Amino acid sequence: MARRKKGIKVDGWLVIDKPLGITSSGVVGKVKFLTKAQKVGHGGTLDPLASGILPIGLGEATKTMPFIVDASKEYAFTVKFGTATDSDDLEGEIIESGGRIPLENEILEVLPRFTGTIEQIPPAYSAIKVDGQRAYKLARDGEEVELKSRPVEIQELSLTSFDADKGEAAFHVRCGKGTYVRSLARDIARTVGSCGHVVALRRLRVGPFGLKDAISLEKLEELGHSAPAQDYVSPITTALDDIPAVAVTDEEAKRIRCGMTLLKPEIKQGTLVLMDGDVPLAVAENTNGTIRSLRVFNM
Repeated sequence: MARRKKGIKVDGWLVIDKPLGITSSGVVGKVKFLTKAQKVGHGGTLDPLASGILPIGLGEATKTMPFIVDASKEYAFTVKFGTATDSDDLEGEIIESGGRIPLENEILEVLPRFTGTIEQIPPAYSAIKVDGQRAYKLARDGEEVELKSRPVEIQELSLTSFDADKGEAAFHVRCGKGTYVRSLARDIARTVGSCGHVVALRRLRVGPFGLKDAISLEKLEELGHSAPAQDYVSPITTALDDIPAVAVTDEEAKRIRCGMTLLKPEIKQGTLVLMDGDVPLAVAENTNGTIRSLRVFNM
């Protein structure tokens, strides 16, 4: 006899405006408690010292998580020049101080060097694995962590304000997957002949999800798992808006649910969303006219 899952079956995306001081996994725990959903996961970690958009997948939406994790993101962040920390943000220990405060035009002059595809070394305090262990764990244990540079895509980078008296500059960035804003801040400071670290970080967008779609944890606590809370749950397909949708027949839907393939040479190759009427059936891949499911939704 199949084991009955605990909780309520809720499928979709809940976009949380994460407050400061809580981990992403902590937000997941609160959402799971408040919504009573059977399955909950987050689409892209935000540090405790960062706020903003944290997409939460509920139920079958967790199967689309890779598409959100890989989506482009937007951040607003503030860099304090003249001081560096071992974590490249406020959380770390100071490792360098007394650096010069650059001029505003010096900052503006170097920004073009940080747009397009650039090489970036992730912070030592990151979740990247080194010999099977998270880099941040090794760093906290006092071990020296050497991470290799890797290419990341910076689609847009601008200076939004500069305060010479505070030695702080605020920026807006739109970037691809794997970009570390803390590394970007560190490298901008080095390029202008100084040092620096992030003192404020807010995520403004993840893929299709922006602040207009978000709900605060405080508001969610007020609503609990009541009917109004459902108004904030976006459909599973929201995370798949950029992927072509293909309608299938009832017979084809049965084949996909049984793990079988479809032959559709007339359909464009690549990743597809198969739709059974108005219901998402699966994320699939079309290779030379043969469609194989990657993720099948239990709707």
